[in-house]
Amino acid sequence: MQFDLNDLDRFDQAILRVLAEEGRISITELARRIGLSKSPTQARLRRLEDDGVIRGYRAILDPIRLGLDHVAFVEVKLTDTREAALEAFNRAVAKIAEIEQAHLIAGNFDYLLKVRTADMPSYRRVLAEKISTLPHVSSTSTYVAMQAVKDDGLAEVT
Repeated sequence: MQFDLNDLDRFDQAILRVLAEEGRISITELARRIGLSKSPTQARLRRLEDDGVIRGYRAILDPIRLGLDHVAFVEVKLTDTREAALEAFNRAVAKIAEIEQAHLIAGNFDYLLKVRTADMPSYRRVLAEKISTLPHVSSTSTYVAMQAVKDDGLAEVT
């Protein structure tokens, strides 16, 4: 079920805003911050989870401290864009850990991939051994990021 922001009242939006910044906050503190008691806050949180608005919770890792500071954006053109070819490509992309994001694009190419590796030699190996061998790949073009100016997840819902 897809939600319009209008489907979420101010308390739901407040819950999402707080959790986007502090996913490990206690229910008691969350309730205090949004101005509701604990039970209705917990019920709203459970509903947002059950409805899929909140997909899960995880730690946000610092890729630079982990030695993964090389980011490349890769335009991919396919030889075939029928549904079966797109599905095969999507399944194969999902198995490559270095591909951080993959988007089907309307434009001069078919997919835009965000690839994160330790360095240029690592990226070249990923490109040659993994990305170039994906189903239906015709060509790729790489753009190397020099600096991340903004790299945040969704923190605002209004």
